[in-house]
Amino acid sequence: MSEQKRSTKKVSRAGKIISAAGTGAILAVIALCSMLVIPGFFGYQMYHVLSGSMEPELPVGSLIYVEKGQPEDVADGEVIAFYASTDGGGIITHRAKKNHVVSGTFTTKGDANEKEDPTPVSYDSYIGTVRFSIPHLGKALTYLTSAYGKAVAACVVLLGAVLNFLGSKISKK
Repeated sequence: MSEQKRSTKKVSRAGKIISAAGTGAILAVIALCSMLVIPGFFGYQMYHVLSGSMEPELPVGSLIYVEKGQPEDVADGEVIAFYASTDGGGIITHRAKKNHVVSGTFTTKGDANEKEDPTPVSYDSYIGTVRFSIPHLGKALTYLTSAYGKAVAACVVLLGAVLNFLGSKISKK
């Protein structure tokens, strides 16, 4: 094989690698964004776990997917999300130890806490039941939804497009 053919093959291979890196960057941003958008179409709300009260099942930084439902249908032992107060305070995720259908309240407890929560949770504060979680992804997606994170995501997509374009030009040489 001549030196020129080997050189052309190396350039072509480098172009394909650069193009693949660009495509990978774009696909990574799409995958992260889809984790925020697609579950909403199926009725899930996403939250980011901020405290260790549910560790080890829900580590700090986890992304949790909460499904709306009827509070009276919550089974004892399910993990629920609820507002800290009826006026829409912070969101808490604890295990429903007992669902008191007659009084319209839950007795709740964080798995890492020694005692049950002192105040019953009213059905009015109930948001939904945690259906699944992804450890540590909540931090990344919370960052991605910030103004700075959106700018970084846009830059990664732009970089991916430039790499893809350059890679295709190099491959054609």
